[in-house]
Amino acid sequence: MAGRILIADNVPTNRIILKVKLSAAFYDVTQASSGEEALALARDKRPNLIILDSNLGDMSGNEACRRLKSDPRTRHIPVAIITPAQRPDAKISALKAGADEFLSKPLDELTLTARVRTLMRASATSEELRRRNETAHALGFSEATQSYETPGRITLIGSTTEEAMSWRAGLKGMVHDDITIERADHVLEAIYHGDISDLYVVSAQAGGSRDGLRLISDLRARQATRNAGIVVVHGQQDRNEALMALDLGANDLITRGADPEEMALRLRTQMRRKKEADLLTLTLDEGLRLATRDKLTGLYNRHYAIPHLENLIDQALEKQQHFAVMLIDIDKFKSVNDTFGHGVGDAVLVEVAKRLRDTLRNMDLLARFGGEEFLVCMPMTSLVEARAVAERLRTVICSKPATITADGTPVTVSASIGLAMGGASGPEPSNIDTLLEIADRALYAAKAEGRNQVTLGSYAA
Repeated sequence: MAGRILIADNVPTNRIILKVKLSAAFYDVTQASSGEEALALARDKRPNLIILDSNLGDMSGNEACRRLKSDPRTRHIPVAIITPAQRPDAKISALKAGADEFLSKPLDELTLTARVRTLMRASATSEELRRRNETAHALGFSEATQSYETPGRITLIGSTTEEAMSWRAGLKGMVHDDITIERADHVLEAIYHGDISDLYVVSAQAGGSRDGLRLISDLRARQATRNAGIVVVHGQQDRNEALMALDLGANDLITRGADPEEMALRLRTQMRRKKEADLLTLTLDEGLRLATRDKLTGLYNRHYAIPHLENLIDQALEKQQHFAVMLIDIDKFKSVNDTFGHGVGDAVLVEVAKRLRDTLRNMDLLARFGGEEFLVCMPMTSLVEARAVAERLRTVICSKPATITADGTPVTVSASIGLAMGGASGPEPSNIDTLLEIADRALYAAKAEGRNQVTLGSYAA
């Protein structure tokens, strides 16, 4: 399944219609007919997303949202509230109640699924942060401090400088982050020189017709801004423009001319999410780093990877999700050491680790599993997605020399990859030893069949 969604509405017809739309997109949908039932199911099922109608019979959707966000067990789950049409006050109330999104009636299927995909991405990041903290706790280390009080930085990129200035004026007193204004044609230059923001508010028409949408792709393609929050301001009637923005990687949308309070509330939510994403890249503490990091490559080591994978398996079973595990081994690495020396071999390992890290998502675990072998764990990943990523990793390793020796000799290496799928349904294994054994056999088969290739475990063919 692509993810688990809980929908709550006291009108059976509404629930059925929404379930049909979401099930058609291959989401696993659970229904609740009241607010109390929704709260109980959220605590029990821990879905990836909760969608609440504004009226749940026994309480309002806003009240249910406030209770979900005040419960440590459910506060991390994104919540969307379905609001009546043509009710700006209802939208603001939903955001004030802690909702991550509101959906206006009547629900358009394409807009619904686009919004759901965006919220699922946010859920995956939050879930991975908690998973890493739980792994650290299992290893005996304290959890990362989850404090987001430090002001962030927001860059406004309007279709004109005047538009950006009007946004800043509207946000005055409601957002306490540092706000700057930048022209669309100067943004990438500023990033190149290290002028980085946490959030970018981009007009879809910034720089010209739909050039703002192209800017989203540029921001997502750069290491420095890959995890930045992106909020797109779009035309009121242009649904295609909005959907394109979400699919290009925007985190949120604001309709041009919306109430400044709505923009402020949305920016606060995105800033919180950005701070959570930043925590994924930080070392939990110095002791944890020394105990769980490989000294040469800086990657997690086997000591960290095993309990993390066990945690991932448990959550996948609970949530009925699939995940991927890869064992990656550098081909003929011994000959690199024998021919060029261990210093060159170390340089190769460092460069391969860097290429793997730069290619994977923040939510994916990358560890040096021993010697020239690496482990990759990818939560919420289908077989099709895993195969594509594995091929991309294999290609990036051998695409150019990993290092050049002192005498100018380029050293190029390849890698063999064994892939195994885990999950709670079908024939996939749920035992860590079995899972690693399948991946190891697949890796051995890749070596035997000529190296520099990806091989699936036998059950996954």
